Amino acid sequence: MTVNDDSFTNWKNREEIAESMIPMIGKLHREQDVTILLHSRSLVNKSVVSILKTHRFARQIAGAELSVTETMPFLRALTALDLGPSQIDIGMLAATHRADDRGLTVAEFTAEAVAGATGANKIDRREPRDVVLYGFGRIGRLVARLLIEKAGSGNGLRLRAVVVRGGGERDLVKRASLLRRDSVHGQFQGTITVDEENSTILANGNAVRVIYADDPTQVDYTAYGIKDAILIDNTGKWRDREGLSTHLRPGIDKVVLTAPGKGDVPNIVHGVNHDTIKPDERILSCASCTTNAIVPPLKAMADEYGVLRGHVETVHSFTNDQNLLDNYHKSERRGRSAPLNMVITETGAASAVSKALPDLRARITGSSVRVPVPDVSIAILNLQLARETTREDVLDHLREVSLTSPLKRQIDFISAPDAVSSDFIGSRHASIVDAGALKVEDDNAILYLWYDNEFGYSCQVVRVVQHVSGVEYPTYPAPEA
Repeated sequence: MTVNDDSFTNWKNREEIAESMIPMIGKLHREQDVTILLHSRSLVNKSVVSILKTHRFARQIAGAELSVTETMPFLRALTALDLGPSQIDIGMLAATHRADDRGLTVAEFTAEAVAGATGANKIDRREPRDVVLYGFGRIGRLVARLLIEKAGSGNGLRLRAVVVRGGGERDLVKRASLLRRDSVHGQFQGTITVDEENSTILANGNAVRVIYADDPTQVDYTAYGIKDAILIDNTGKWRDREGLSTHLRPGIDKVVLTAPGKGDVPNIVHGVNHDTIKPDERILSCASCTTNAIVPPLKAMADEYGVLRGHVETVHSFTNDQNLLDNYHKSERRGRSAPLNMVITETGAASAVSKALPDLRARITGSSVRVPVPDVSIAILNLQLARETTREDVLDHLREVSLTSPLKRQIDFISAPDAVSSDFIGSRHASIVDAGALKVEDDNAILYLWYDNEFGYSCQVVRVVQHVSGVEYPTYPAPEA
C-alpha cells in the first residue's frame, strides 16, 4: 500500500469516528445541557469535516495535531456519567490525561476531572430565560443567530421578541430575509419561516415575535407573555442610565447595551470583569468590540510582565455609521466614502480600559483608521512593559493563556504565516493573537490582534447575558487561574 493509500485510509477512519461523535455530542447537549468543547471551540451542531478541522487546528496552538482517536474515548466516558449542565473540553481532558502520571484509565480520569458536574454535585437545569432584542441591525441579527443556535434543550436563553420601527410593506419578510442570509457571515444554519398574521419569525422552531414601536415606553412586554426578560439594546441610541432605564418596562428585568456605556453604567468585558456585576444591577454595557479585543490580552500581559504605558491603533472595518458615498455626516471625516477611503477616526476603546481594568495604572492611548473591508479588524497594541523579556517568552505565555487560562474563550492564537483578515470572519473569540507579527525588544512588546468586530463581539455579548441570567454553566477541566 502506498503512502497516499495509507493517508486516505486514515482520513476515512477519522471521518467514521467523527461521524459517530455527532449523535453523542447532540444527545448530551439536548438532554443534559452539556456542551462539548475542543480547546474552547464548541462541537455542538458541527459537521464531520468541521469536527476534523477543529481537531487539526489544535496544531496551530498546541504544536501537535489532536486526533479524534485521542478524544473519542473521553467522549464515550462522558456519555456514561450522570452529568449536569456544564461545558466540557475534551481537548483539555486529553491533554491533561496525557500529562498525568498516576496510571488512571480514561474513564477514571474523566470521572475525576468532571466530578463537579456529576451526581450530587451537579447543578440544576435552569428554567428558560426570556430575551428581547431592541433593534435588529448587524449586531442584533448575529446575537439572534447565536441565541437560536444555543437554545439546545430549551433550558437556557430563549429569544422571545425583537423590537423594531415599522418599515412599511412586507417589513417582516424583509427582516426575516436579512436573518436568513448575510453577505459577510453566510446562510443561517437552519430554517426560517414567516407568520405575517401573527407578526412572528419561526427560526429552528423558535417563535420570535416582532414588535413594532418607535419608543421603549410604548411596549408592555407582559402582553406578549414575556416575563423577567433581559433586553439587549442594539441601537446605541441610549447610553446612560437615565436613557437605558426607559427599557425597564413590564416584563423586562435587566438591560444590556451593545455599545460603550456612559456615566456610572458598568462596562463589562466577559472573561475580565464579568464577575464584578452586582446581582441587583439592572443596567450594564458590553463596551465596544475594540475594547473587548484589547482588554483580555492587555490583562494577560499586565498580569505576567506589568504594563507601564501603551497605545492601541485599530485598523477597523467600515460600519453603517459611515457613508457609502461622500455626504454630510455629523462626525469629522466619516462623511467621506467608506468603501473608497481609509478614514482616520476616534476610538473610545483606550479610555474604556480603565473601567474594565481599574487596577491597571498604565496610561493607554488610542486611535483608529477605518478601512474598506466589511468585517474583521486588527488592533495593534504597543506596550512598554515593567520588565524586559523575549519574543519567545511572550509567545509561549500568550499561547498558554489561549489554551488553559480563564481567558481562553476570549483570546485565540494563530501561527499561520499567511493569515489575513477574512480568515477570521466568524471567530468566536474576542481577539486572536497573530504569532508571526508579534514584536518584542527588551521592555517593548507590540501585539497584533485580529478580531471579528461583528461576530466575535456578539459572542461576548451573549456570554455576558448568559452570566447575568444564571445559565453560564461551569467548564471542565477548570481553567488554570
